[in-house]
Amino acid sequence: MKTPTVSQIGEDALVSEILASLPGGPRVRVAAGDDCAVIGAAEDARWTLLKTDCVIEGVHFTPETAPERIGRKALGRALSDIAAMGGTPAEALITLGLPGATEVEKVRGIYAGLAETARQFDVAIVGGETARTPGPLFLSVALTGWVNAGRCILRSGGRPGDGLYVTGVLGGSLAAHHLEFTPRLEEGQWLAKKEIPRCMMDLSDGLGSDLPRLARACGCGFALDRAALPCRAGSDGAAAVSDGEDYELLFAVPETRAAELETAWPARFPEVRLSRIGQLTDRETETLAHGFDHFAQP
Repeated sequence: MKTPTVSQIGEDALVSEILASLPGGPRVRVAAGDDCAVIGAAEDARWTLLKTDCVIEGVHFTPETAPERIGRKALGRALSDIAAMGGTPAEALITLGLPGATEVEKVRGIYAGLAETARQFDVAIVGGETARTPGPLFLSVALTGWVNAGRCILRSGGRPGDGLYVTGVLGGSLAAHHLEFTPRLEEGQWLAKKEIPRCMMDLSDGLGSDLPRLARACGCGFALDRAALPCRAGSDGAAAVSDGEDYELLFAVPETRAAELETAWPARFPEVRLSRIGQLTDRETETLAHGFDHFAQP
């Protein structure tokens, strides 16, 4: 009997099947399935965050994309996941796979973008690997970070009735934003320090994919207020749900902390919009148009 293909079952089902077979260890505080893995002993003052991410030509950027922007996006994606845990980034390893015909100047540009972003966010690039591939070019980033023990924000802590919030604006990312975004590290660290969110994740695949993932991790449903969606200029609610590559923070806040958050946020981050877009529920979730899925059938 022929088994299904990855395109037939989709990304979420594939990941769930893979995760079920992975071994753990005594220092694993949070295993695969959240924005980052969390490693450390109960008595440690800090826990280590581990994250890996990649960008692939033809999927995350085009052959015409400026090399510096490729490097910036590759590291920025991993930084966004560190931000979603309320963490601080530390060291990175870079794996570059490229065809032999790639111009050296393009490689220089990619690493210039990596180095500039690393300096901006105080990340040390400490090694990696280069390999020949028949194509396309790809760039993988393995990133470490840290959080104070017990202070990381997971996807799984939300409860019915918690308000759902999102930073920034959504939709229309392919015009330029997906190559120019700023990871919300400062915002994530502030939220973790204040212990305001019960759960949090970054929006990379689009609200339509990531909000259901957050709700499932919490054992909840959700109700989305579409009129409250913060749409990027020239975009609309449908795009805000399904376009993806926003790299904003999505998090749930108990009602007892909502007023505090809404008062403190504009004073602390006056240039970053904060929007309440719905709430977690204990009833069946509405259906959203999906965001990005690597294995969705055309």
